[in-house]
Amino acid sequence: MRRLLLWTGRSALLMLLLLALLLAGPVIVVMTGEARVGDTWYGSDRSSAGLAPDAETHPEAVVQIYSARAFGWRGAFAVHTWVATKDAGAHSYRIHEVTRWRGLASYHASPDRTWFGSMPTLHADLRGDEAEAVLHHLEQALERYPHARDYEAWPGPNSNTFTAWLIREIPGLQVELPSTAIGKDYLSGRYLAPVPSGSGYQFSIHGVAGVAAARREGLEFNILGLVLGVDPLRPAVKVPGLGRLGRQ
Repeated sequence: MRRLLLWTGRSALLMLLLLALLLAGPVIVVMTGEARVGDTWYGSDRSSAGLAPDAETHPEAVVQIYSARAFGWRGAFAVHTWVATKDAGAHSYRIHEVTRWRGLASYHASPDRTWFGSMPTLHADLRGDEAEAVLHHLEQALERYPHARDYEAWPGPNSNTFTAWLIREIPGLQVELPSTAIGKDYLSGRYLAPVPSGSGYQFSIHGVAGVAAARREGLEFNILGLVLGVDPLRPAVKVPGLGRLGRQ
């Protein structure tokens, strides 16, 4: 009985330590104001961040992938991702993304606009022939996406599930998504798949638990949808909420 109580006590302590490790990052994000928890969507900034070439003066095709802190309390844990494209000779960009309020949508808008006040980060920037090769496959890939009207903030499918799925489906679009892109590990009924960067593989149980090992992503552990990880090649650790800490 004493051994059982000792084992139970140690297990409870380990669980509390793990929970503290998983939640410490999101708490810091809220305390520093990086997550815009108290903002209203109708009063939030949606202006361009100046990260994309001007469509009027840049004739080449462009494909870019962005992320920004999710709106409201979700921003403490995760980012929202989207894909921006411009055909060669076009004078405007199209945004391709999944949101709770309209599902999968493609529409003309500023590619690098802030996401309800949160500044975007650019993760991929393809131009010219590279971009045109991606655009050649894009429309058919959009039609094949299996969750066009489905959205679950956790564990997926959500906006990050869509972006990761699109990256895996289109040749030449190999991008390392941030570890805070909750939903990227939701594999749509599969348990084993290449990581979005194409440099390794991941095992995932419906986006709730799993592991990924890759040259670019390093080693990532998915615990309840939150990612803990280490990258030994570009020394860094990955912490829930905070994301990658170390060499970029």
